[in-house]
Amino acid sequence: MRFIFSCLFLVTFFNMSAQEEVKPEIKPLVKIDSLYREDQFYFSVTYNMFTDVPVKFRQNKFSLGLSGGFLRDIPLNKSRTVAFATGLGLSYQNYFQNLTISKDADGARVYGVNDYGEFVSNRYRQYAVEMPVEFRWRNSTFESTKFWRIYGGMKFSYIFSSSSILDDGENTYRINNNPDINKLQYGVYLSTGYNTWNLYLYYGLNPLFKSAKTVAGDNVNIKSLNAGLIFYIL
Repeated sequence: MRFIFSCLFLVTFFNMSAQEEVKPEIKPLVKIDSLYREDQFYFSVTYNMFTDVPVKFRQNKFSLGLSGGFLRDIPLNKSRTVAFATGLGLSYQNYFQNLTISKDADGARVYGVNDYGEFVSNRYRQYAVEMPVEFRWRNSTFESTKFWRIYGGMKFSYIFSSSSILDDGENTYRINNNPDINKLQYGVYLSTGYNTWNLYLYYGLNPLFKSAKTVAGDNVNIKSLNAGLIFYIL
């Protein structure tokens, strides 16, 4: 008899367990923002060159450029694939070349284009605040942050610090914040690529120097040309 009651109890228990309602898992709703903006931090690494250079002008070593800042995105169409952006950043540009700047006995600045055997080292570097203003196209959606892009526009830079250092083997000439330099620089640029990695090219529209001339009488009208990579980080 006890055996029968035990069997009945077990059957009833398993039957009740089987009839228990299995509640579905409730997942939190994720709200997707269809009115997104591509506000981004940017960082670029470039190889620095010059255009419109004097005769016999040469560069050696790797002339490095670094810049970084923040861009505010302003979409212009409903699908948000076309936009305008502007922002602020800082840049560091370093150049190794044979355009030398020294001083004569009266302290006047002397510009020359010298062979590399005529000096030990020569470099120019500058620090600037920059303001990019760009027009943007991308095939982005609010569901993905990975997309193709073509961004282009103008960049305005204000050089707040600069220095040239020449070691000719006998003397070292260091000229800080050369007054011959155009502190306000501007040029056009283009960046294109996919996701974080993008190619970058900048061409300066105004010369680095205001009215400098070499000892041979040539005007120094060199302009910046920077090529490298730019990274965008949300």
